[in-house]
Amino acid sequence: MSDNESFMKQALILARRAYDLNEIPVGAIVVKSGKIIGKGYNQIEQLQDATAHAEIIAITSAANYLKSWKLKDCDLFTTLEPCIMCSGAIFNSRIRNVFFGAYDKQFGGCSSLYNLCNDPRLSHRSGIKGGIMEIDCSWILNEFFQKLREK
Repeated sequence: MSDNESFMKQALILARRAYDLNEIPVGAIVVKSGKIIGKGYNQIEQLQDATAHAEIIAITSAANYLKSWKLKDCDLFTTLEPCIMCSGAIFNSRIRNVFFGAYDKQFGGCSSLYNLCNDPRLSHRSGIKGGIMEIDCSWILNEFFQKLREK
């Protein structure tokens, strides 16, 4: 198993936590020098906060750990392609690389709809790699939305 898959499995554990709380199941971690320094999962419903996305929480957690908003030597692993808001946070925090599982054709801000994390007009660009454990990451999302439709 590659390091990317190992870290994505950790993000999937967090996505499962969100799923169990009836949140859209997305999990994210921030890694620096092979160590997880930030974790997050969607908590929008729980906190009644539209910005409580997994990526935002993981970035905040990592910044608190480092006592710095600059995460330039850090990588983000998330189970779903970051949205436009999260892509802005990735840009602002200077994250080095973004690795994601499932593509998001409706809201994706890193490749599907927009590529904000790699826009040459901006002063910082992140490396982007999607499709890591895509089947597993898509499955939990599909399962969640199927369960919602059945209600």
